[in-house]
Amino acid sequence: QVQLVESGGGLVQAGGSLRLSCAASGGTFNRYDMAWFRQAPGKEREFVAFSSGSEGITYYADSMKGRFTISRDNAKNTVYLQMNSLKPEDTAVYYCAARGVYFSASIYDTKNYAYWGQGTQVTVSS
Repeated sequence: QVQLVESGGGLVQAGGSLRLSCAASGGTFNRYDMAWFRQAPGKEREFVAFSSGSEGITYYADSMKGRFTISRDNAKNTVYLQMNSLKPEDTAVYYCAARGVYFSASIYDTKNYAYWGQGTQVTVSS
């Protein structure tokens, strides 16, 4: 199994930028697909971005395209989320998630990820 730890959250003004990190341990990192989800108070957890284990394939939710970028450094066992042009609506707890590369179910469903980090709070002020 793999352990995931997020970091980099905080308070930022609207229009600013923030970079989140997710460090993985306890597994072979390039054997895992990685994703970011977020959850605002009173709302369901929603998909943000996806990065395949070793193929360099990425996917984004429509509302994040052009503003957010997911990347990974397999040598450092770390996945990143660069967030630019932040809006108050982006305020949420951001979670890192992982699943085996052999798993072919929907990347958008939280039920299809076996491993989760503890989350990191992102607050965007107006």
